[in-house]
Amino acid sequence: MEKSHFFAHLARMRLIQRWPLMRSVETENISEHSLQVAFVAHALALIKNRKFGGNLNPERIALQGMFHDVSEVITGDMPTPIKYYNPAIAEEYKKIELAAEQKLISMLPEEFQDDYASLLDSHKIDAEAAAVVKQADTLCAYIKCLEELSAGNHEFTRAKKRLEETLEQRKTPEMEYFLDTFADSFNLTLDDIS
Repeated sequence: MEKSHFFAHLARMRLIQRWPLMRSVETENISEHSLQVAFVAHALALIKNRKFGGNLNPERIALQGMFHDVSEVITGDMPTPIKYYNPAIAEEYKKIELAAEQKLISMLPEEFQDDYASLLDSHKIDAEAAAVVKQADTLCAYIKCLEELSAGNHEFTRAKKRLEETLEQRKTPEMEYFLDTFADSFNLTLDDIS
């Protein structure tokens, strides 16, 4: 049997730090971030189904949230201002991410490659599910800004403003419901939420 390095790569998610250009009160790695995205994506799918007539698979979307950044174990975390500096850079970086996704899939035993391709390969993920995960990803970045600002770190002021604009562009009823219901808690202390 051929040995696979796939899960050894996934274990390295904890080594990839997010927000590399920002001073953070609390560091965040892509493993932590991906779990939070999975939680939020699952919630968005449930909200859409229960409140707004959706027909999504929340568990599958949660899995896609868990895996949404795994290519970064190969590429690292590219800071957003660089990644989206212009359309040409964004397009080339998408190609790099796709190559990293394919590299990870190729590390799996052949009989499991299709199973993981449906979670890792951005071209094989359902568009509606991908949109929910992208919304969750943006919400989690926004929540990080709320937490940092709440801790007195004004380094995240501009990032919060930029993310508010992005949230407005991606606005859906389920995202508005999530923000109205859950987001304010991230501005509070443990005593306040207990």
